[in-house]
Amino acid sequence: MNTSSKFVITINRELGSGGRTVGRKLAEKLGVAFYDKAVIKSLEERYNLSAEQIEDLKGQETSWWAEFKRKLTFSDAEYDLNQTGIETEDVFRAEAQLLKTIAHEESCVITGRSAFHVLRNHPNHLSILIQASMPSRIARVMKEQNMSEDEARKTIEKVDKMRENYVREFTGTSRYDTRNYQLVLCMDEMTEEAAVRIIMEYIKSTN
Repeated sequence: MNTSSKFVITINRELGSGGRTVGRKLAEKLGVAFYDKAVIKSLEERYNLSAEQIEDLKGQETSWWAEFKRKLTFSDAEYDLNQTGIETEDVFRAEAQLLKTIAHEESCVITGRSAFHVLRNHPNHLSILIQASMPSRIARVMKEQNMSEDEARKTIEKVDKMRENYVREFTGTSRYDTRNYQLVLCMDEMTEEAAVRIIMEYIKSTN
């Protein structure tokens, strides 16, 4: 990946692995924008955009992206545990178009939302999977969400199933297939800062 040109880093992560935090810290280190599901959903809900409407908006004025970003609502929520909305092909198509637009407009780090698949043909793309063992994930969710061990385990299992079903339905692949990524990290006994350092070293070695 060449950081001297426009680039995109996509991070797929397991709930409780700390992947979102790694993504945010990595974006800060690289000095680029960070996008996650909360931001994408905020944009979709605020503007109720279809794939065609996104294309139309892009053609209206050269400054549209800066204005678009200014109006976004950024969320610091670590986990999205209430994913009860029903996804449709139209929703996925609009979201995919939005992800492609974001990656076209600026260098950025994107976590989740099947970005690893949607942006797989981007000419300057690094795809990362961040995982952790179940005990490690449970401990993190218990701490961050003030849950019991049983509640944390059930939540993780529910979200894992939901995310895998979503990816399989709309991309035809598995989020666990390591062939979808250039770099796979296990966060057991690793801090987010250490993960960022490893990723930066990888980027340096491929730059």
